[in-house]
Amino acid sequence: MSVSIKGYNSREGGIGVLFDDIYIIDGKRTPFGKFTGSLSTVSPTDLGIHASKAALNASEIDGGEVDQVIVANIGQANSDCFFLPRHIALYAGTPLTAPALLVQRICGSGVEVLGQAAEQIALGKANVVLGCGTDTMSRYPLVSYSARQGFPLGRPDYVDLLWEALNDTAAVPMGRTADNLAAKYGLSREEVDDYAFRSQNRYAAAKDAGFFDGEITSVPARGEFTLGDLIPRKFKCANRDGLAYDEHPRQTSLENLAALRPVFSKHGPTTAGNASGIVDGAASLLVASGDYVRTHGLKPIGKIRGYSSAGVEAHLMGIGPVPAIRSLLNALEMEVSDIDRYEINEAFSAQVLSCARELGIDEETLNVNGGAVALGHPLGVTGLRLAHTALRTLHRDDKQFGVASACIGGGQGIAMVVERC
Repeated sequence: MSVSIKGYNSREGGIGVLFDDIYIIDGKRTPFGKFTGSLSTVSPTDLGIHASKAALNASEIDGGEVDQVIVANIGQANSDCFFLPRHIALYAGTPLTAPALLVQRICGSGVEVLGQAAEQIALGKANVVLGCGTDTMSRYPLVSYSARQGFPLGRPDYVDLLWEALNDTAAVPMGRTADNLAAKYGLSREEVDDYAFRSQNRYAAAKDAGFFDGEITSVPARGEFTLGDLIPRKFKCANRDGLAYDEHPRQTSLENLAALRPVFSKHGPTTAGNASGIVDGAASLLVASGDYVRTHGLKPIGKIRGYSSAGVEAHLMGIGPVPAIRSLLNALEMEVSDIDRYEINEAFSAQVLSCARELGIDEETLNVNGGAVALGHPLGVTGLRLAHTALRTLHRDDKQFGVASACIGGGQGIAMVVERC
């Protein structure tokens, strides 16, 4: 194999891996359904199967060629969640002999999936890896961790797992970290709302131009997945027409955004209008070695140059992309200005603006098709979408290098550099 791999470990800047001759062939994602919307009745397993079958078809790779399946899923939103990666692998049509693995780095899990896939290939453990991320956030459950042990009369102990997931119990709620960054970087409410307005408008322009048609696979109103003697899997959308478009984006105005109250602290500036949306969806990409690509005459959309992760202070969680991007670019002997398109997850407008200001990113190269403020942030899916969107944008704009990056709850950041083929 011609693949090469080189790792690095910097206590000050993060850890990472550089690759040569590893490719992203292509992929697909479902539309992102709004909270309790069209996809809220579909399990994350079924969303993952649907996206994975579409990704295999888009990549022109037979499922039987897949050596491993790596899946990200954050919220265990169905009773068969323990089997989620294996069931996605089987019903998507990969071999019975192909093992399936679940990875979890919260909001960075989608990038982690691609990085782990590249590492498996570089180590000679695979030629083709199916990477998938899936989350039905509408189905995150109400849970009782003590019901089995019993509770006093009239005092049942239940929590909303979705709401609790937004709070770092070691520090502060996620949105408060964005407010902390706004204070540190001197970001006004007007600047933060303006960024959110721009995200919505950029998404709308890209959608109107047909950009997202190339990455979305529609989810039918009803579906069934079968495989040999396995029990068939059936799903049904809440929308009788199924879903062919992202449901969360909405028309708004600066006046409407300014009228919203801060959510996480008295003075904000984080509101429901300048934060990412809670949505449901799945995305899958195929990663392969250069030898496999050349032998089978494939036309990949891009190359994985490297990925990195880093830890930051929990109360400034949203700044995580900064050390991850810096360490990776340094290892690749590249500058911030060498990157043509940045896809940094818009967990919160104040957060992504802080990262851009700290790194000195030209905002005309940042999230040029809009971001999670517009279309939403399904936790385990976003990283895959960022990488796929970055590569598709590079092709559209005739550019070479892109970054996919995200902050991570608890105080981490992750980044990947991709190159257009």
